[in-house]
Amino acid sequence: MASSSEPRWQLTSDLDEFRARAQDFLHSAPAPHTALLSVTETLRARGLHAYGGGAPLFGVLAGGGGGGGVSGAFVWTPPHGLALGPLVDASAADELAAVLADAGRQLPGVGGEEATAAAFADAWQRRTGAVATVAYRQRLYRLGTLTPPEPSPQGGARVATAADRELLARWHTEFEESVGGHAGMEAGAWADTRIAYGGATLWETPDGTPVAMAGNTRQVAGQVRVAPVYTPAALRGRGYAGAATVAVSRAALAAGADEVLLFTDLENPTSNGLYQRIGYRPVRDFTLYDFTV
Repeated sequence: MASSSEPRWQLTSDLDEFRARAQDFLHSAPAPHTALLSVTETLRARGLHAYGGGAPLFGVLAGGGGGGGVSGAFVWTPPHGLALGPLVDASAADELAAVLADAGRQLPGVGGEEATAAAFADAWQRRTGAVATVAYRQRLYRLGTLTPPEPSPQGGARVATAADRELLARWHTEFEESVGGHAGMEAGAWADTRIAYGGATLWETPDGTPVAMAGNTRQVAGQVRVAPVYTPAALRGRGYAGAATVAVSRAALAAGADEVLLFTDLENPTSNGLYQRIGYRPVRDFTLYDFTV
């Protein structure tokens, strides 16, 4: 617990220290912390440079009655933006902006629950003179009752293997370009990571041609997030994405997940409609900001 003379935000570059300190808090509300949970699990499994060459930074907000004496958390994996968990008030976001700005940190952006991300972006602008612009808005969904679409397209799902690496990397690149190019990981490394734990599923036509992909994060804190879902442009509108999403969602439930989650782009009514039809229900909205000097 921090004393009155210590900053409430406590920073570390030690992943194990962060996980030990933040675990109870993050696990107490896994859905709103899904991004932090999946990133830290990937860092644990693949090493601190899984998302790039920069040294990650972690932080917890001490006090406030949260799990383990923690009431907020962030993960930063340069060169990407800050992943910030939901905060109870804007003052905590302002304090974090002050701590990072005073330390000379150069943030390219922030992503988090809508109100929290907005509060931090505003504080960062005031303290650094950077300009914050909305990169994209997302909605987090949680699976209720899985309802496969009817009719389902012909074909079937299979977990991608090492033989699919080139295809996965290409589709990952195309997916990231379609959503604005905020890739968290180099395409080949992403493919290797997903293949290692069975985290990408392909939907194939009866002749064995892959036509869509649905990924899933590792299960942590009882939650699995479906990500990404991609169908090449020429193959859309045939139900492949929905079928792949159903297959991955069903597999997550069969593996014991308590919650199956996914994010959608709020500017894409097609995907938002699709996921609701197969049983996903809105949880809350998230925003990603870019910072420019």
